[in-house]
Amino acid sequence: MKRKLTESAKLLTILIPTLFVMSCASQKGLYSWHDYSTRYYSYIKNADERSFEELTNTYQEIIDNQTGSREVVPPGIYADYAYLLLENGKTEEAKAMFEKEIELYPESAVFIKNILARIEK
Repeated sequence: MKRKLTESAKLLTILIPTLFVMSCASQKGLYSWHDYSTRYYSYIKNADERSFEELTNTYQEIIDNQTGSREVVPPGIYADYAYLLLENGKTEEAKAMFEKEIELYPESAVFIKNILARIEK
């Protein structure tokens, strides 16, 4: 015996999956990473001036143009950027980036202050 669907049941069988698909497609991530993974891989692989500049530009883009749903720089980006600067002899800029990481993510203070103390030695 076949059951007949009412008009409202038919509408729901179409509407619910449609709304589900639409909601999944429109969600933004918490953070925007731009081309970070590609640039970071290139820097690790090549470690040359060009890849350093590209990665530095990507960090600046992440910091300046955050379009994720939180609209804040992802955790660890300032610290990662600082470490890159530190490796390339830009100590004062690195310290400033480490401080920004602490400001934005205070839970990182113990770890970052330990790194800053080692820089001072």
